[in-house]
Amino acid sequence: MDAPPRSRLLHHDTGWCLRANRACTRLWIRRYFATVSRLGDGVLWYLLMAALVLVDGFDGLVAATHMAATGAVALLLYKSLKRWTKRPRPFAADGRIRAWVAPLDEFSFPSGHTLHAVSFSIVAVAWYPMLAGVLVPFAASVAVSRVVLGLHYPSDVLAATAIGSVLGATSLWAGTVI
Repeated sequence: MDAPPRSRLLHHDTGWCLRANRACTRLWIRRYFATVSRLGDGVLWYLLMAALVLVDGFDGLVAATHMAATGAVALLLYKSLKRWTKRPRPFAADGRIRAWVAPLDEFSFPSGHTLHAVSFSIVAVAWYPMLAGVLVPFAASVAVSRVVLGLHYPSDVLAATAIGSVLGATSLWAGTVI
């Protein structure tokens, strides 16, 4: 008899997480993803918003405000979802998975880092298309870092990518309506 779909998903999710997590035994990979993850804590986004204001004046302030408002909604969304789902982090659920950096909170679903990286990137690139070459690879690295570092399952990151995409697009739509 086949396992229930949820059980199969968790099995595959855990398998992918284990494989990705083993990459951190290489010091340079661990350092890269730990640095990307740390920058994704908010550091890069705050610096970017400040730089937009300094470089582009009022237009930069409007873009930074748009990013900040999107970030506030993202924060409310992911915190609510984490409280509702209470999914344990991979390293807490499976002793074979190691957390290579300390998590910022207790639960796994969805990845707040990924949700913010995707939604911020969508808004920033809409305002400044020339940033796509930097922000798209950075957002992808943030998403991968969360799995490699043992903090999230791939499904946490995929869901956060979808939520962040919808949020970013909705934010742009709302900005044109207002």
